[in-house]
Amino acid sequence: MGFLNSKTYADDLRGAVENVADAAKLFGSSVMITGAAGLIGSYLTDMLLMMNKLMQSEITVYALDLSLERLRARFEGADTDKLVLIESNVNEKPEFDFDADFIIHAASNAFPAAFNSDPVGTIMSNIGGTKYLLDHALAHKTKRFLYISSGEVYGQGDLSLESFNESYGGYVDPTSVRSCYPNSKRCAETLCVSYMKQFGLDTVIVRPSHTYGANATKNDNRANVQFVNNALAGEDIVLTSAGTQERSYTYIADTASAILTVLTKGIGGEAYNIATPISRTTIAGLAHTIAAAAGVNVVFTDPDEVQKAQLTPIAKQVLDSSKLEGLGWKGRYTVDEGIAHTLAILRGE
Repeated sequence: MGFLNSKTYADDLRGAVENVADAAKLFGSSVMITGAAGLIGSYLTDMLLMMNKLMQSEITVYALDLSLERLRARFEGADTDKLVLIESNVNEKPEFDFDADFIIHAASNAFPAAFNSDPVGTIMSNIGGTKYLLDHALAHKTKRFLYISSGEVYGQGDLSLESFNESYGGYVDPTSVRSCYPNSKRCAETLCVSYMKQFGLDTVIVRPSHTYGANATKNDNRANVQFVNNALAGEDIVLTSAGTQERSYTYIADTASAILTVLTKGIGGEAYNIATPISRTTIAGLAHTIAAAAGVNVVFTDPDEVQKAQLTPIAKQVLDSSKLEGLGWKGRYTVDEGIAHTLAILRGE
């Protein structure tokens, strides 16, 4: 099933399950996950199925994605009646009609190539797709709706700040096409809390920092994914800038355990950053970490026109995780450890 033939992946899943605060609140429930073939959605699905195996938690997972074929390929070998695969486009009104105790909305264009080629689709999936799911949750008396937003909502933040907490605003240029992503994420967050205020639907929001892991999708062109792909191929890692932008990077096992902790313990109507203080570095620092682990070099080159269009204006995206840690969660992986695990899984070690 997925990457479970990798001992590292399976061990990380077990550790992530153990890192969820109040996991028992999910026992015997049903959980709908959109974007279930993606980086975060697929890991959450694997994690809940691992929870069933380790804790006999009897959780039913409804895994939704645009492509049923992609779902079947991702979860091949998952021999359990607790996993239900559903082909569904979040940009359209749902054709399914079943109850789910919890909904985790993880479906979204989340990489620069998509922002550049389909900004309108990015906006509509984040806003229109979220509304369809909120309406479904309301009609089916869902206990809690968790929206996966992004640390990009902070936009171009004050560089003098050590990190950004959940009350910080930052700046996003509304006339930049690339703002299709952070601005629509901002709007969707407001939509979630508005459904709670107006209709009484319990909603909660997470803002993950830059998340990486072995189960990134093939069309994901984020820098960290490309660095890993280069390293696995034995190629030099190419930087098209000085790479001085500072980031919080979070290994997928930590991101997923944080999401489920917010699902079980987060305060309704509030947002939680997902990051860990032990995993902060620059883009160049990440490149050098991956290169050192793989035995390749880091080289610099000028960006081409496509790369220029996809460059982020965000010089700093370091998130304050103290609010999340107040729920009893703590990140476990340094960047070195997370990268080592990612490479080991992808190499089949």
